[in-house]
Amino acid sequence: MQRTQNLIVCEHCDSVYRRRSLARGEVADCVVCGAVLDRHQWLGVDAQFALIFAALIVFVIANVSPIVTLGLSGMKAATTLWGAVIAMWNDGAQIVAFLSAMTLFFFPLGQILIFGWVLWFARKGIRAPGFPLAMSALVRVKPWSMIEVFMLGTLVAVVKAHTYFDVVPGAGIWAFGFLTLLVTVFSSLDPRELWDLTAEAEA
Repeated sequence: MQRTQNLIVCEHCDSVYRRRSLARGEVADCVVCGAVLDRHQWLGVDAQFALIFAALIVFVIANVSPIVTLGLSGMKAATTLWGAVIAMWNDGAQIVAFLSAMTLFFFPLGQILIFGWVLWFARKGIRAPGFPLAMSALVRVKPWSMIEVFMLGTLVAVVKAHTYFDVVPGAGIWAFGFLTLLVTVFSSLDPRELWDLTAEAEA
């Protein structure tokens, strides 16, 4: 989407509209192609940055803490996300291990760090170095972050494993659950508004 003063240009069909203020919960759609033109932002830049910072902290906790602990005949075994990825790699499932690492670690981490980068400068009303590339990367990375899919799969696996093992949820799974909520919230935000809220830094 491109904006020129009080005009909005649809990025899909190039239709031009006059921009207006949106009420809470309102979304402006293109009448020609149905693409989202604009949406009301219910969080300010400072609140968005706080949300991203919280997501980064929870992301670290989720990746260093055990997801579940399985018990059988007095023996217990706990694993983290990376423990599961390494186990899959060693068992010959390299493709699955690679996709798990990318969609559950690298892409979500990239989304958090890039968003945090542009918001850090946006709090001062300026655009971050590499702002256009960062905004483009956010659009491309977003669909590949699949933490919510992982949470659903993990819950199903825990329920099934409970039939054969003593299953104790670890701090990691609670952190991933909270991270899923945070990711859902900041994924609903439209970073394109940062084009209007920031200006090029003076050389």
